Amino acid sequence: MKKYLLLAACILAALAACSPAPVQQDVPIDEGGDKPDNTVPAGPLPKALVISASVDGKKIPSGGSIGGVSLSPEISLTFTREISVDEASLDAVTFSGGSFTVERDPSVSSVLVVRLTQSLEHLKKYKFEIAAGECFGVNLQQAYSFSFTTAFDDGGNKFPQIPDEDLLTLVQKQTFKYFWDYAHPVSGLARERYNSGDTVTSGGSGFGIMSIPVGIERGFITRDEGAERMRKIIGFLEKADRFHGAYSHWLNGSTGKVIPFSDKDNGGDLVETAFLMEGLLTAQAYFDREGEADIRSGIDAIWRAVEWDWYTQGGEKVLYWHWSPDKGWAMNMQIRGWNEALIVYVLAASSPTHSVSADVFRQGWGTFSFPVAKNQPLFFAHYSFLGLDPRYLSDTNGSYWDQNVAQARYNYDYCVRNPGAHVGYSANSWGLTASDYPGGYTASSPANDHGTIAPTAALASMPYTPEESMAALRYFYYKLGDRLWGTYGFKDAFCLDSGWFASSYLAIDQGPIIAMIENHRTALLWKLFMKNTDVRAGLEKLGFTYE
Repeated sequence: MKKYLLLAACILAALAACSPAPVQQDVPIDEGGDKPDNTVPAGPLPKALVISASVDGKKIPSGGSIGGVSLSPEISLTFTREISVDEASLDAVTFSGGSFTVERDPSVSSVLVVRLTQSLEHLKKYKFEIAAGECFGVNLQQAYSFSFTTAFDDGGNKFPQIPDEDLLTLVQKQTFKYFWDYAHPVSGLARERYNSGDTVTSGGSGFGIMSIPVGIERGFITRDEGAERMRKIIGFLEKADRFHGAYSHWLNGSTGKVIPFSDKDNGGDLVETAFLMEGLLTAQAYFDREGEADIRSGIDAIWRAVEWDWYTQGGEKVLYWHWSPDKGWAMNMQIRGWNEALIVYVLAASSPTHSVSADVFRQGWGTFSFPVAKNQPLFFAHYSFLGLDPRYLSDTNGSYWDQNVAQARYNYDYCVRNPGAHVGYSANSWGLTASDYPGGYTASSPANDHGTIAPTAALASMPYTPEESMAALRYFYYKLGDRLWGTYGFKDAFCLDSGWFASSYLAIDQGPIIAMIENHRTALLWKLFMKNTDVRAGLEKLGFTYE
C-alpha cells in the first residue's frame, strides 16, 4: 500500500512542476494609484444559444415560418443566458426587410428586442437571421433564422365599387374570355390551363361549351359567333381519338390525338367524357333554330356513339373510369359515389344506344344517407350540377338540393371557424376545392386543408349559399383584386399564410364560375339540360323525381 501512496505522491509532484503559473489580465489603476487586490482571469465569451424567437408574440422555431404578421412587427429572441448589446454585434444580424434597431429587454436580461425603422410591405415574405459566433456578449453556438409573411392590408378597395348585378356580369364576362379568347385556335376546345399549349381538356371543354349560351344571352358574343364556334368544336370532335365512343382526358388540340394523362391513362376517360356530353347536350338544346340543325345533329351523333355499357367491363354492376387500347382495364378504377361523378351514371342510363341498367346505378354508385361529403372538396357539388338541376332532384337517397346546400354550408362554416388558424379565412374569404396550391395541385377540403382558398369554390356555390358567395365575390374583387384578378377573371387560388397567389387559370375551375353564377341568376343551363328527352327518360329509369 505504501508503494502505491509513494507513487501517487511522485505523480502529483511532477504535475505541479509542469503546470504554468496563472495568467493575470492587466486592469486599470484606480484614482488612488493602487491596483485592486483581485484580478480578472482572461478567457472566451460564455457559450449560449437562442432558445426561442417570436414575432408579434407568435413563437417561431429556428427554420420556421409564419404568416399574418403586422406591417410593423416587434421581434424578440430569447438566449440561454444574459446578453449585452454593442454596435459590433449588429454585424451578426441580417434582415431582408431593411434597417432596424436592437436593445436588451430592460426586464429580462436574456431577451433581445428588435424594432424595425420602417413599415414592411403587405403580403411579402421576409427572412431574419443571427449568425453563429461572438455577438451580444456571448459565443452563439448555432445560428438562428426564421421567416414570416406580412398580413394582407385590406383597408381600401382595389377597384371602384359597382352594383352587385354588374359585378356578377363582369365576372362572367372576364371569365368567359378563357373559353373564348384563349380557346385552342384549331379545335375551339378549352386548353387544360393557362400556358398548356396544344393540350386541351375534354371535361373542361364541356364546361366551356356551356359558357357559350351564357355568353350569347349576356351579349358577350353574337349567336352567329357562338354557332360557328360550336361547328368548329363538333367538326374537331368527330375526327378526334375515341375509345368505344369515349374521349381521353387530354387531347392534342391541333391533331385530335390522345395526350396520355398518365402511363396507363392513355385511352377513354368516362368521367371527363360525361362532363363533355353535359356541355354538348346543353348546347344542343340551346341551338334550336332552323339554321342550326347541323349543330343539333352533330351533337346527337357524338352522344349516341359513347358506349357507356362497354365501361362495365362486360356487364358488371358498376361503371369503370378508364379503358386503354394497349393497357386494357389496368387502371381498374370503379366509379363509386359520393363524388363528382353522379352525371356519369345519369348519362349512362340516359343513352339511347348504349344504356346501362338501373341496377348498375344502384349497386355501382351506391345509396347514401344525406347529407354526405361534407368534408369533401366543393367540386362534388358543382361538376355534375352545372346542367343537372338539383333544385327538385331527389331519389331514395333524399334531396340533392339539400345535399349540396349542406356541403357548401359546411365548407363555409369550416372556413369561418378556421380550426387550422390559417391567415385570411373569414366569412368573406372562404372556399376549399381542387385547385393549385403552393405545393402543386391538390383537392383542398375541410379534411385536407393547406390554407389555400380557390375562388371557384365559393363562386360556383352561388346557388346554394347566395349571400355568403356574394360576400366572397366582393372580397375577392375589391380587396384582393390587385393580386387575384386578371385577364381571364379570378386566378386559380391563393394562400395568405405565405402571401402566395396563383398565376394560373384552369378550365375546370373557370367553367363552373360562369355556369353556376348563371344558374343562380336565371337557371339557364339547368333549364336547357333538363329539356333533353333522353336525360329525362334516364332519370325516371333510375327512380329520380326532378320537378
